Amino acid sequence: MAGLLFIISAPSGSGKSTLVSEVRRLVSGLEFSVSYTTRAPRGSEEDGKEYHFITRERFERMIAADEFLEWAQVFGKDYYGTARTALTHAGEQGHDLLLDIDVQGALQVMEKMPEAVSIFILPPSPQVLELRLRNRSQAEGVTQEEVIERRLNQARTELSRIERYRYALVNDVLDQAASEMRSIVLTARSEASEEDGYLAASCETRAGSARLASSLSSFGVSLEHFPC
Repeated sequence: MAGLLFIISAPSGSGKSTLVSEVRRLVSGLEFSVSYTTRAPRGSEEDGKEYHFITRERFERMIAADEFLEWAQVFGKDYYGTARTALTHAGEQGHDLLLDIDVQGALQVMEKMPEAVSIFILPPSPQVLELRLRNRSQAEGVTQEEVIERRLNQARTELSRIERYRYALVNDVLDQAASEMRSIVLTARSEASEEDGYLAASCETRAGSARLASSLSSFGVSLEHFPC
């Protein structure tokens, strides 16, 4: 079954890119949408691979022309957005589409396309997230304490909206998280085995798994107010 839309969100430093790459290796027919941004490339990032890096002027022209499925201005500074052509291209290829977008953009897409399968990826704890952010900053040759602190605070804000997502994965062990996401994709395609279906159901946010509750609790977020 082609034409499904998967919304993937995660705090910066959650290991989302590595996880998505692994799932695409395990499951065929998944196309990854490359977002547009006005920020400068970091480290070894390449135009057209991690992002389409464009000027603010071009981005604003695309907004005016209604070329984005969703867009947002992050931290009141840089624009990020997903072009509508990503959906068209995936459909033409007979593929399902993975959208890697932040919570602000994800909520826009959920409103427009409620049938989309939404997945939130969490780090196991603030301590692990901070370590990942520091390692990435060092690899990029720049470690700015204010940036790391801002991203940690943003992670807590994003986690408070997790109840809007159908599924939630704790990315502590890559192989396990990849197996869970694979099962979610196969379930959405109606191609899941009984075991896959069980694994996908255990990842539903409303199921409130012990791993999910532990991760959220470490960030000061409770599952108590989530719908059952």
